[in-house]
This record gives sequence, C-alpha cells and structure tokens, in this order.
Amino acid sequence: MTDVILGADGLSRPRWAATDGLLQSYYDTEWGMPIRDEQGLFERLSLEAFQSGLSWATILKKRPAFRLAFRDFDPEVVATFDDDDRARLMADAGIVRNRLKIDATIDNARATLTLRDEGGLGAFIWSFSPSETPRPSTFSEVPTTSTESVALSKALKKKGFRFVGPTTMFALMEAVGIVDTHLLDSHRRGSSGVWAEGSPVVSPPESTNVE
Repeated sequence: MTDVILGADGLSRPRWAATDGLLQSYYDTEWGMPIRDEQGLFERLSLEAFQSGLSWATILKKRPAFRLAFRDFDPEVVATFDDDDRARLMADAGIVRNRLKIDATIDNARATLTLRDEGGLGAFIWSFSPSETPRPSTFSEVPTTSTESVALSKALKKKGFRFVGPTTMFALMEAVGIVDTHLLDSHRRGSSGVWAEGSPVVSPPESTNVE
C-alpha cells in the first residue's frame, strides 16, 4: 500500500490527509506552514498537549469549541483563568475535559507571558530550529522526536511549561514549519518556504519515542 495517494484533483497527499475532508483542508492550507506569533504558537502548543493520547482528527473537529472555551487562546486572558473557569471548562462537552491538561494550559499561558522578557514564545521555540530537515519517502521514515525536540522539551519545562514532551514538541515543530516532514512525493513538500530545494537536508533517523 502506497503512503501517498493521488487525489481526484491530481494532487498527491499522504493517506491520513487523502480521504477526510477536514484533514485534507488542514493539510493543504495549514499543516507545516510557519507560525511565529505568540498567540498562534500558544494555540498550537495547547492543542498538541490536548491531542496527546488522542487522534489529531478529534482535536481538529473540536478546535472551534476549544477556541471559544479558551478565548481564542489569548495567553493574557487564559493566564487569568481561575477555579470558576476550570469548572466551566470541565463542564464543556465540546472540548477534551481533562483536568491535568486544562490546568497545564493555564500554567503554560502564564509561562508564555513570562517568556516575553526573553524575546517571547515565538523566538524561544524557533531558536530550536535544526540546521537540516528530514526527507521522508514513507511514513516509516518520519521521525517522532529529534535532538532539537528533546532540547526544546527540556528548555520549556525549565520555564514552567507542562505537557511538552519530546514527541509532542516534534509534532509541534512539524505543524508550525520548523521541520518539513511532508513526504517527498506530496504536493505540499517544500511549500512552507522554510526548507526550499537546495537547503541542507538529512535522511531521517529511526523513529524513537522518548515522551
């Protein structure tokens, strides 16, 4: 079975983005495109944490409810959430009602504000950009962690962030364009502009899970 499927529109996509309309739209327009602003990165950081143990499709379907519940992931607003907000969130069937992840999101908002004194969340996360990106032809060649995602995880934890394990951070790096793990035959390969053809690249290492 091929890892890339040619769609009716003549575009090649990985299997996970080739059949479901919502996932296809997300893949074609968002996944892997650069996000550098504080609010955008805080949202992705939060959603990746909520996704842990679940499918991304589940989170994507709930994203409108998440945005409403967490006030568009404005870190200044989320940082002020109190026990009443926690109770509201735990009663909201539209999101993932996980107390630990909800508490972590509030704590991460506060940590995000603190990082402003060091240049901000965007500069902090992007400072862990690798010098090379993988060139996977198949899903089995896509790594789940990297030296940089391990380092980012450790650095964020020291700054007070939670639910930021190496695997979750690698998924974040993929989602916001820090690395390009689009399969080589995908029509989205190189679309972010971060990793143009001719940029230094490296074959992906064997997948490891050290979350």
